[in-house]
Amino acid sequence: MDPEFWQQKWQKREIAFHQAAANPLLLNHFNQLSMTPGARVFLPLCGKSLDSHWLLARGYRVVGAELSEVAVKELFAELGLTPSINSVGKLQHYSAGMLEVFVGDIFELSEDTLGPVAAIYDRAALVALPDTMRQRYAQHLVTISQAAPQLVICFEYDQAQLAGPPFSVDSAEMHKLYSNAYQLNCLEQCEVPGGLKKKCQATEVAWLLTKQ
Repeated sequence: MDPEFWQQKWQKREIAFHQAAANPLLLNHFNQLSMTPGARVFLPLCGKSLDSHWLLARGYRVVGAELSEVAVKELFAELGLTPSINSVGKLQHYSAGMLEVFVGDIFELSEDTLGPVAAIYDRAALVALPDTMRQRYAQHLVTISQAAPQLVICFEYDQAQLAGPPFSVDSAEMHKLYSNAYQLNCLEQCEVPGGLKKKCQATEVAWLLTKQ
């Protein structure tokens, strides 16, 4: 993950990855995490996702991690929130109401800094990372969350047809990354309308990961 790559994406407003509505697979399957209102859900590499709006509106506490401070400022502004901002090690901590976001390198986020979370919703993090980083990321997530259950949304497509991100993460890789800590259940697979980036056929897949 090249931090400058993502910083430039936000600075130049090259954010086609930002969806104009909450992800349908989130709406369909979030209840599988069996969270009660008020529980804390972690969104790695959250951007300014409207998924956060959806979760907050349903009474969940949202804690995110995001590299781009631009994205985080816009997230709070679009929610009408004025955050308090504090330094936590190498990270900046934005917080207001039921929302908090750690700004900086997610690998600088420790278990103690993150605090207890009831679940993880990963729509944009795993698929944003090249294959050389995904194993490190997966293990880091397991460690800092104490293997909290996850709802993970991935893409599967012919990587030779399109350079990521988002990258293709297939079933075999999901099991390679997470089967040592979780039981994996594929909840739904659906075709991406018009293809990924309108260039190649792709499938969006929702996974439920529960601690063994």
